[in-house]
Amino acid sequence: MEVAFSLEPAPSLVPAREAPLLVLVGLTGVGKSTLVEALGLPRLPDRRELVDRYVLPRYGATPPIPREERFRLTRRFREEFPGGVAEVLARGYVPPRPLLLFDGLRGEGEVAYALDNLPKALFVLLHAREATRLKRLLSRRDAFDRVELRPEEMAELKALAEGVLSPEELEEALALAPLEEVLAKLKIVAEEKRNYDPQGPLRLLQGHPRALVLDTEALSPEEEVLALRAFLRGHGLGP
Repeated sequence: MEVAFSLEPAPSLVPAREAPLLVLVGLTGVGKSTLVEALGLPRLPDRRELVDRYVLPRYGATPPIPREERFRLTRRFREEFPGGVAEVLARGYVPPRPLLLFDGLRGEGEVAYALDNLPKALFVLLHAREATRLKRLLSRRDAFDRVELRPEEMAELKALAEGVLSPEELEEALALAPLEEVLAKLKIVAEEKRNYDPQGPLRLLQGHPRALVLDTEALSPEEEVLALRAFLRGHGLGP
């Protein structure tokens, strides 16, 4: 169930800075949506919605816009406001609840800002390798034969995969979906890695008393939920 969020105070709302929040941290394809559904907690408008409401209009953009343009504008927003989406969240007002879920933050700057400015927030970092995230973004259908790629198509793929996927991982991805789909999804994974160092949040949250780190490659969704519920109980939240 989604609850209200506003940048304007209201009698029925409290400052987000004073609210108990569970903040998910992670890039596309790490499994945040699966965890959100499994937890069933009341949730705030997610990252995408906050960007649509408060970031894109600042630059005259109206969603939907191409993913690459979203990255460009959110990068521009972080240049003006280093806390990024965390600054939007921390300046907002939310309903008083025992615990509200927010999905989610990305990058070291956003996490650092949230740690400093959301003192009642707990953080769950979900992480997985780029190759795994790409596979999750691709169609889940069975592998199928594909036509031979033209040299220029393979060159574009290899350039995009440089530093993101090994040659073997790229071949595996191409066996799962058509070239056009692999290109589209790989662009997302590669652009996110360029914009948000995956190791930054891990450096901040690994071992932090208000944070839980989940390797979504090693854990099943059921194991993730059990670990998270135990973490919340350790902070006096949940049954």
